[in-house]
Amino acid sequence: MTGTISYTWRDPITDEEMADLVRSHGGNAVAGWWSRIKEHSLGWVGARDGEGALVGFVNVAWDGGDHAFLIDTKTRGSCQRRGIGTALVRHAVVHARAAGCEWLHVDFEPGLRGFYVDACGFRPTDAGLIHLPSTGESRR
Repeated sequence: MTGTISYTWRDPITDEEMADLVRSHGGNAVAGWWSRIKEHSLGWVGARDGEGALVGFVNVAWDGGDHAFLIDTKTRGSCQRRGIGTALVRHAVVHARAAGCEWLHVDFEPGLRGFYVDACGFRPTDAGLIHLPSTGESRR
């Protein structure tokens, strides 16, 4: 990886690149996931190093109106803690605003609070969640 990182809105990203990025930080890559998901997105930000390798990603889903949703922020395992994730989110904010969205939502686990609240500027809010297991059972 070279020192220069470029950020692109709606960067063409292949399933293979996405799977490699997910595996790079210990995630479970699912074949075909990106091809199925991207059609539901307002857009996404891809981060590439000087050699063109995908080193970061964030997806921006939306409701077709005022609300956008930040999903699947990822940074290549070997590139973490270098400001790439924060830059991805900043670019997503700019593009969601330019698309006319009034709100950008994000859900995160407690261990990521410092990243999303402190580094990226999200403010904490109350939210709700219902688990929808595939077995048809309802757990709250």
